[in-house]
Amino acid sequence: MDAATSPSESLPASLALRFCGLEFASPIVLLSGCVGFGDEYTRVEGFSNRDAGALVLKGTTLARRLGNPPHRVCETPGGMLNAIGLQNPGADYVIKRILPALDFSETRFIANICGSTVEEYVEVTRRFDDSPIDAIELNISCPNIKEGGIQFGNVPRMSARVVEACRRATKKPLITKLSPNQTDIRENARCCIEAGTDALAVINTVTGMAIDIHSRRPVIGNTQGGLSGPAIKPIALLKVKEVYEVAGKRGIPIIGQGGISNAADAIEFLIAGATAVGVGTALFYEPLVCKAINRGIAEYLAAQRLAQVTQLVGTLESLREPAAEEVC
Repeated sequence: MDAATSPSESLPASLALRFCGLEFASPIVLLSGCVGFGDEYTRVEGFSNRDAGALVLKGTTLARRLGNPPHRVCETPGGMLNAIGLQNPGADYVIKRILPALDFSETRFIANICGSTVEEYVEVTRRFDDSPIDAIELNISCPNIKEGGIQFGNVPRMSARVVEACRRATKKPLITKLSPNQTDIRENARCCIEAGTDALAVINTVTGMAIDIHSRRPVIGNTQGGLSGPAIKPIALLKVKEVYEVAGKRGIPIIGQGGISNAADAIEFLIAGATAVGVGTALFYEPLVCKAINRGIAEYLAAQRLAQVTQLVGTLESLREPAAEEVC
């Protein structure tokens, strides 16, 4: 096995896993938008991409985008709001200028693609298909301009249209990133699986806002933004459990994400049904958090006498089912 497909020797073997046919040295995935295009955090002493099984690049569109007006980021109690607006240099620049500079022996690199039409998703997918990228993540939380701005990810049939079209445009693994801002995430997951996705990322950010009480204006220039961080962890954990009920029986792996900041958080997501766990907002205040999470998971596995991290996936023990009147 060559260096491009081997787990990092610096991590315990118990953390290694296969995800959509790719070798991950760790269940940790560095999330899109939190590590730029793969080299930003390498400037931090002690940080290494080798501490993660995969790294998802910043969201990329067909043409370059300048993004939203400021303010784009706002700290909130237990989290962070962001509305960057998909600022990026465009697919061709990423493929021709950025990808060649990445060290693919360190970790797996996943492209995150976005679009305002199905046709744009397909074209960006096609371009990344002819590149060294390891997999493609579909960010379906983008507004469909042909449907009056409705987000692809909030309507199952629209999500499936994007997945099905992109599936025909690439042989690389497809990961569909699901939004929590919808009625039934299980139905959306089912539609995406049937349309051909190889994996699911659960969840994207939760829509929210913040107000400056002195100016009585929204803090975020776009008025609303995506909430991430520990505040959304209980929401994300439940969504992973719900999606696993659909995806687990079909052998579709899940990247569980939303508020993970320590090993215990990551272990909860694995138990709920995630095969891998995404870390994002925690990197903003603790760039070396992945080392601690890897160490904590390895210690937990040893204490539980488990040989592999995959033995934890979907091991949630059910309590009695509540009666219908107890749910409300």
